[in-house]
Amino acid sequence: MSLHSNAIADWIVLISAPGIGPRTVARLLDRYGTPGAVVGASRDDLSEAGLAPAAIASLKQPDAAAIERIFAWGAQPDAHILTRADTRYPALLAEIPDAPPLLYVRGDPALLSEPQIAVVGSRNPTPSGLEITRDFARRLASDGLLITSGLATGVDGAAHAGALETGRTIAVLGTGPDLVYPAVHRELARRIADGGALVSEFPPGQGPSARNFPRRNRIISGLGVGVLVTEAALKSGSLITARLALEQGREVFAVPGSIRNPLSRGCHALIRDGAKLVEDPTEIIAELAPMLHNLLAAGGPDVSPAAGAVSSATDRGGANALDADYRALLDVMGFEPVAPDELILRSGRSAREVSSMLLVLELEGHVSSAPGGRFCRLGP
Repeated sequence: MSLHSNAIADWIVLISAPGIGPRTVARLLDRYGTPGAVVGASRDDLSEAGLAPAAIASLKQPDAAAIERIFAWGAQPDAHILTRADTRYPALLAEIPDAPPLLYVRGDPALLSEPQIAVVGSRNPTPSGLEITRDFARRLASDGLLITSGLATGVDGAAHAGALETGRTIAVLGTGPDLVYPAVHRELARRIADGGALVSEFPPGQGPSARNFPRRNRIISGLGVGVLVTEAALKSGSLITARLALEQGREVFAVPGSIRNPLSRGCHALIRDGAKLVEDPTEIIAELAPMLHNLLAAGGPDVSPAAGAVSSATDRGGANALDADYRALLDVMGFEPVAPDELILRSGRSAREVSSMLLVLELEGHVSSAPGGRFCRLGP
């Protein structure tokens, strides 16, 4: 990959300094403008800006070997380093108060800006919880949504696996991008990176730490337009993700369960606090269409090509007003179930375009999902 080494190095030096987190980075950038200007400021000026002596020393004498290790990782074909100044940095994530200044991505960084929903829950779910999670993820992914989760055991793993059956998924790591935790998910992580993305704010070589995972949760919720909790106890970490989602203005969904199942109590608590009770993935799809539209109407970030299409399709109002591109895709579909890969061949469009357009067409009621990740046209 091509790296503007000096600029990226300044970002790395800045966030590597002790005591400098995302909020401090934002404050320093407001004062100095760029990471390079922060690094180049005098010691007295940095002290006046409120930095501790240890942070100033780190800025003035950065760990060159550590920076070289990061660049060595970034030189791999599927590795990407995204700063807040990078146009590929996901706009929705950039809106949260403590957005990570740097993202390390294995796979396709463009997917971070695609419409997505987080699916989270217990690390020790019931068999029913696993089945429900996998089914929701499979069907939501077949509808064109990316599934985001944290690669943990239990619900996270089921969500990723279900999404891979019909679509793509993003795993947000609590380690550096070159490590997989838990190790049992190494093969799953490889499959995710092949068609989706692994993303982390932690540098290569960073191992798992208890303090990393709560930080990871804000990225899981911040990347998407909503969070689905499928099964969780009252003290589950997934409830933290749901709380963060609410603070970030995201939609929260929860699957109800038996009153005798302790792993349903977290979901029931969320529902009592205002989360939307869902029993079928179509209910989530119905909720997200107006949310994407309202984000754009309120002047929020352009979530993705699909989000813009949802907005314009809603404004146009109905099948008779479909523009030529959407009409052309419907025309090549025919009336038999067809897989997205076949539509890519027939239409000559990219996988990303077809996925986004199918999501819009389903939200507008022109197509429906069919078994095996296929789609059916519903009308003329």
